[in-house]
Amino acid sequence: QVQLAESGGGLAQAGGSLRLSCASSAGTFTTYTVGWFRQAPGKDLEFVVAITWSGATTDYADSVKGRFTISRDNAKSTVYLQMNSLKPEDTAVYYCASAPWATMKAAEYKNWGPGTQVTVSP
Repeated sequence: QVQLAESGGGLAQAGGSLRLSCASSAGTFTTYTVGWFRQAPGKDLEFVVAITWSGATTDYADSVKGRFTISRDNAKSTVYLQMNSLKPEDTAVYYCASAPWATMKAAEYKNWGPGTQVTVSP
């Protein structure tokens, strides 16, 4: 079974950058789609973007389009989320999870990581 864990969160200033990592500690990582989601305080879980095992990506959420980039390194069993031009509204807990196909539906994901906090100051 795939086990995922996020890292790379922290505090950034508006306009800055962070790179999140989602690492798999077990399982056949290379066969899964990995998605990034985020949840801001008091708000619903929001889909950000996903990447298939072959590197194809879904559409990005409109709120991050042009600023965030997803990538994966199957040799390292890791998916990355490069976040540039950060805004205070990007403040959230960011989660990664796996799915058997490319989907934007949270209900179709499993093996959720514990999340990593991203805080963007004005």
